[in-house]
Amino acid sequence: MSPIFDWIFAQYEGTDTHLIILEMIGVFFGFLSVWYSMRENILVFPTGIVSTGVFVYILLVFGLLGDMLINAYYFAMSIYGWYVWTRKVDATHFIPITTTTFKEKKWSAILFVATIVFVLVVYLFFDKLDNWTSYVDSFTTAVFFVGMWLMAKKKIENWIYWIIGDIISVPLYLYKGLIFTSFQYFLFTIIAIFGYLAWKKSLNKSPQTLLK
Repeated sequence: MSPIFDWIFAQYEGTDTHLIILEMIGVFFGFLSVWYSMRENILVFPTGIVSTGVFVYILLVFGLLGDMLINAYYFAMSIYGWYVWTRKVDATHFIPITTTTFKEKKWSAILFVATIVFVLVVYLFFDKLDNWTSYVDSFTTAVFFVGMWLMAKKKIENWIYWIIGDIISVPLYLYKGLIFTSFQYFLFTIIAIFGYLAWKKSLNKSPQTLLK
């Protein structure tokens, strides 16, 4: 086995096998979800539901409460987004990709601040606010909360939030020893950049199909 693989699996020493398998399953479906999102494909939501359900359990075990809340929120927002994306503007066209309005920007800021405060309170309640990762986790939670809300509403700015959060999450999960998850966020960063470019081409265009 190569030194790279030796190092990767050394990070999982003492970790239950079922958690490693679940992490790989969650990463796989999470990758599919982001890929489908980039393609404006409705399958973003069922694949996202599987991934987030898995990670709620994993993150609870590892004590990353902020990211656990992110995934629980993703789960709920995936159901909401599934509904929003399948709404039609006429008999043959679904809702288009649009930019955020001033009101939505205001609500994004409120959601961002409220999320940081809420996550910090959760960490304090469980006496887990004892490491710098807790503060970083609170920040990324807020970033991803806004990003998911905007994605569910089919707003192009969602990709900006994903890019920022993904970049920060790569070293965070690497530090925590979740190597596969760290690699997932590295791939997410690349896909998010292409996702933004793809959505920009489709801006204000109402699609006739959500499976492509």
